[in-house]
Amino acid sequence: MIEAGQAAPDFALASCDAEAVSLSDFAGRALVLYFYPKDDTPGCTNEAQDFRDRIADFEAAGCAVAGVSPDSVKRHCSFRDKHGLNFTLLADPDKQALQAYGVWQEKKNYGRTYMGVVRTTVLIDARGVVAQIWEKVRVRRKVKRDGEKVEVFHADDVLAAARALAE
Repeated sequence: MIEAGQAAPDFALASCDAEAVSLSDFAGRALVLYFYPKDDTPGCTNEAQDFRDRIADFEAAGCAVAGVSPDSVKRHCSFRDKHGLNFTLLADPDKQALQAYGVWQEKKNYGRTYMGVVRTTVLIDARGVVAQIWEKVRVRRKVKRDGEKVEVFHADDVLAAARALAE
């Protein structure tokens, strides 16, 4: 797994626009690079929608957002169009970036062991250095505040970090 303070690993992945996108395409501004298991599943859809709904705030903080999964470009395009996603989705079917960032890991589910994406978000600063990492992300979680249960969104935590980075 990569660590904060390290140079972010470069990548060259296809987007829905059929062009290769690399880390250098984001040079000079921060980047939220979030890794997720699969398009159009409940948790992945919620995560994408949460970033979508905050994209103007990320842009105001000088930060781009890109999602990465092993799904195909075609599947990404369908997912983007179905949910009105307004940021880049990158296809990594060969798992090069997933492995470089250390998010392609052994997982266990119902007694079965398999390889898969561990939901992770990486905030990269404008110089290409990893500023912060969130591992094993819970997209939405309930917490108690002032005696009440409230829903907390991972995208809000990332946005707060992006804003702090911009200061």
